[in-house]
Amino acid sequence: MRTRVIIIVAAFVMAAAFSSAQIDPSKWVGGSKDSKDSKDIAAGLKEALKIGAGNAVSLTGKTDGYFGNAAIKILMPEKLQTVEKGLRLIGQGEQVDAFVLSMNRAAEKAAPSAQAIFVNAITSMTFDDARKILSGGDTAATDYFRAKAGNALTAAFQPIVKDSMKDVGVVKQYQQLQSSYQSVPFASSVPSFDIESYVVGKALDGLFHVLGDEERKIRTDPAARVTDLLKQVFGK
Repeated sequence: MRTRVIIIVAAFVMAAAFSSAQIDPSKWVGGSKDSKDSKDIAAGLKEALKIGAGNAVSLTGKTDGYFGNAAIKILMPEKLQTVEKGLRLIGQGEQVDAFVLSMNRAAEKAAPSAQAIFVNAITSMTFDDARKILSGGDTAATDYFRAKAGNALTAAFQPIVKDSMKDVGVVKQYQQLQSSYQSVPFASSVPSFDIESYVVGKALDGLFHVLGDEERKIRTDPAARVTDLLKQVFGK
């Protein structure tokens, strides 16, 4: 009987000790008690983003990288859709199509220059950021990255897109579009529109969309974890 009492008392003491222990749930992923070192977590997420950024640039920075991908294709701006309808009514649809194609070609031409910008921004991720992101959604790192570095990326990417727009003739196509629209019966004036900012924004939207897809693959598909570090951090 005395032995039984001692065992019961010991059990209560152990239970009290466990209940008062400070447990850091941020070191658990998916409910597993196998904690990951903060440096490995941060390094793994940065590596995932760098690999994802490289893949995103490769997928978008080629002919039809934007134009041939319905998810990121740059369409006629909503503000100019009345212009598009009017031109198509008078048989000038080819001119509209040429303008849309030129916007996409500008984004495709600019995309390869984004990789260095992405890599520079990725290096600013902290250990605390990484721990919070690791157990987030399938695109948590991409979403965080865009929220934190989106404005800087826009500023850095804008002159690159501007140059590519000039090279492929986007502005010229837009001016021809405006001129042709004047011949549409009862047409109002063409709305003022910042076509450069529109293409920059849509080009970055497309890059982040594809980057998110690449992150999702790394999180959910073991075959996409192409380095030992990725396997260690994202493996279950």
